[in-house]
Amino acid sequence: MLAIQFIRDHPDLVREGARLKGETAPVDEILELDRQLRSVLAEEESLRAELNLSSARFGELSRSGDQAVEELRLKLAELKSRIQTKQQERKDFEEQLQRLLLVVPNPPHELVPYGQSDDDNVVIRTWGALPEFDFQPKPHFELGERLGLFDFERAVKVAGSRFALLKGAGARLERALTWLMLDLATGEHGYEEVSPPYLVSRECMVGTANLPKFEEDAFHVLEGDRFLIPTAEVPVTNLYREEILDADRLPIRHVAWTPCWRSEAGAPGKDTRGYIRLHQFSKVELVKFVRPEDSLAELEALVRDAEAVLQTLGIHYRVRLMCSGDMGFAQWKKYDIDAFAPGLGRYLEVSSCSAFGDFQARRANIRFRSHGGKPEFVHTLNGSALALPRTFDCLLETYQTKAGGIRVPEALRGYLRGLEEIGPPTH
Repeated sequence: MLAIQFIRDHPDLVREGARLKGETAPVDEILELDRQLRSVLAEEESLRAELNLSSARFGELSRSGDQAVEELRLKLAELKSRIQTKQQERKDFEEQLQRLLLVVPNPPHELVPYGQSDDDNVVIRTWGALPEFDFQPKPHFELGERLGLFDFERAVKVAGSRFALLKGAGARLERALTWLMLDLATGEHGYEEVSPPYLVSRECMVGTANLPKFEEDAFHVLEGDRFLIPTAEVPVTNLYREEILDADRLPIRHVAWTPCWRSEAGAPGKDTRGYIRLHQFSKVELVKFVRPEDSLAELEALVRDAEAVLQTLGIHYRVRLMCSGDMGFAQWKKYDIDAFAPGLGRYLEVSSCSAFGDFQARRANIRFRSHGGKPEFVHTLNGSALALPRTFDCLLETYQTKAGGIRVPEALRGYLRGLEEIGPPTH
């Protein structure tokens, strides 16, 4: 959420920021409501001042037995009634203003390139060579089904479309990937692991800017007005909501593995085959809380931490700086990391790493205080390291053999009791 003072001071910048993202921002309505709110507040304060003076006068007259006491009593009652009316008007304006502020997108950072679609994103770097084969590589779903790693039919029977079932070596391989990702984050990159709840309140979803804009993409549990998390970003960011942190604690870096749920309401017909776009999937998420002056440097470090997973696995990838029109509602600056899937013949996004400035912190009221200073809003960042399904897919397709098996990357063999290759099931 943007500060109302920022919108007052920079209305054109806010309008332009929304336009660059292909969004709209009700700036004029906000400024008018803000004007009305300040007017009502001034009237309320004036009435309170008058009430205080009249109350003091009433006390003096009561002690002296002055005949004007009754008239002043009526005036006090009228003033209290008018103040109550102004209080309600103020509350109504505040609620309307808050609703509008929640739909204003975060303007992109000045370093974000202008663009309108995926074609305008900028490749910053690539790592590793494109894998080469002396045979036609197969897509992950063909490999996985033949090797008994997937059972899509039974997943549909249990839960419907856009769900997947991993079994046998497939389930073990994803578990090994998860352990590797968590071990890298905690053992080499300095993140503290947390295991958060998978259900969150509406306030938490608002805090990370998933609501109100993206409510149709969320799985809503009516009892208790809770939501299944779309990413660990939501509960982990909200760990410190309504808190003032000691500046000496910053930066705070957390990592969490969780299942994630998304309705994919805005993506009909996309990637309907395979282990790519699902209602439920798992992900290892990195979340940071930092001082404002460290925000962009911490974003670059976050990207490097996510890249380290793919480098450890030996999977070719690229890093792209996202253009203004292909960023999310809340992002200030964003990178995507795309791993190459040779069987599909294309890149798959396995991580988005984003800096939000103080946009989320204002919504969730997360602040820090330096020694003796006034509280300031922290800056928040998050990124996947990594999303499991697509990383799993790229691994299968990269390490497939001509005989149809899957070589296990050396970094994972310790998690799989030394297993070097996954072949067809023996039963």
